[in-house]
Amino acid sequence: MEQIRALCKKYEEILRYLVVGGLTTVVSMALFYGCVWTFLDGTDAVQLQIANIISWVGAVFFAYVTNRRFVFKSREKNILREMSSFVLSRVLTLLLDMGVMFVLATALKLDYNFSKLVSMVLVTVGNYVISKLLVFRGK
Repeated sequence: MEQIRALCKKYEEILRYLVVGGLTTVVSMALFYGCVWTFLDGTDAVQLQIANIISWVGAVFFAYVTNRRFVFKSREKNILREMSSFVLSRVLTLLLDMGVMFVLATALKLDYNFSKLVSMVLVTVGNYVISKLLVFRGK
């Protein structure tokens, strides 16, 4: 039992990131599927990207607040600088997300559900690395 506690303590930040990332994923997916199941056509390339952008905006806002508070426990006084850095880093992974969705769902004509899942895994890894190394560094 002590070994499990020691492992949890050692990887506490990553575990918190996975929990917050899971919740962010729920927010993102709810917005994405809410769009394609109600007012946007998931088989249309432009509308698929619009759904992606809407889900991204909601997820980024949620992710910043939860990552700042619960994952990296930031004490940065300049919240505007930190938030700007966070949003900019997410723009980079949005471009990755859009590229993966275009290649898999549009160019290769794979199912957009599968394409979104693949994209989300790649984006999650990228987001953690960028947040850890550039946004909340030293926290």
